[in-house]
Amino acid sequence: DEEILKKYVAIHFPHKFSQVILDSLSNKKIVEVLTEIVSPNLKAVQSMLFVKGPGKAGQAWHQDEYYIPTRDKSLIGVWIAIDDANVENGCLWIIPGSHKAGYMMKRIPEVNEEYADLDSIDISAYADQAVPVEVKSGSVVFFNGYTLHSSRRNRTSDCFRMALVNHYMSAESMLPWDQDGKLEPTDDLRDIVMVAGEDPYAYKGFVDLNKPFLRPEVLTFKNH
Repeated sequence: DEEILKKYVAIHFPHKFSQVILDSLSNKKIVEVLTEIVSPNLKAVQSMLFVKGPGKAGQAWHQDEYYIPTRDKSLIGVWIAIDDANVENGCLWIIPGSHKAGYMMKRIPEVNEEYADLDSIDISAYADQAVPVEVKSGSVVFFNGYTLHSSRRNRTSDCFRMALVNHYMSAESMLPWDQDGKLEPTDDLRDIVMVAGEDPYAYKGFVDLNKPFLRPEVLTFKNH
């Protein structure tokens, strides 16, 4: 229902209830690319369906590894455009090559009408390097977990900008992710989907802890 979707920015973990999205995690062409740039042993750890409605704010500058910390810096985001994405409806913006620094950059409180967040990475030293990623529906964008990226407000009056974002990492690394305290602390969250190769930690088994939830438009400050 469009009226319900207009109240939210994203649905987290939609692969938990949608077979179509679960199947997308193992898309042959996407996995072929990932096994070349990440590892032949590959696991999916998260899915998000962004449903940015008309007038809705975007997400401030951030690095995905800040939220989903891997031990080996292997996190990769796969951004699949469901609708055409352009500057007007709030496409991705990135700072090319920013992942090469290899560390989590300073975050500062920031209130900006473009963004739903209350904090952002300080990009003042890189602002002139930011570029929009305008793509057609069906396009796929791959980016490193340390890449600086954001999206701005959807300035249209009648268009959604929907995108499916799946996150992957090397199966050879553990995932110490408690979702900002939503889950019990762990050195390796085993709520994963293997999509290629071997799982060195298969002896640990699997868990079903991540529950789908709707992300509201305004996000709170993450103070660490």
